[in-house]
Amino acid sequence: MNTQISNRINKSIVTVGPLLEPSDDKDFWVSKTPSERLQFVEILRQLNYGQYQSTARLQRILTVTERIPV
Repeated sequence: MNTQISNRINKSIVTVGPLLEPSDDKDFWVSKTPSERLQFVEILRQLNYGQYQSTARLQRILTVTERIPV
């Protein structure tokens, strides 16, 4: 999938509403095809991690140690 981000995010628009009020987000995403949803996930990934970071590996933070018998 070769998706390029061509649109900029308009950060001047802010909406505030109560947390318990139901939103129409689910209806919007259900109306989209799986392909359109996957394309949007790719756009979000590029916004968060950059266009070329998809091939980078995750940093290993856990190590295997030997257990000392008690």
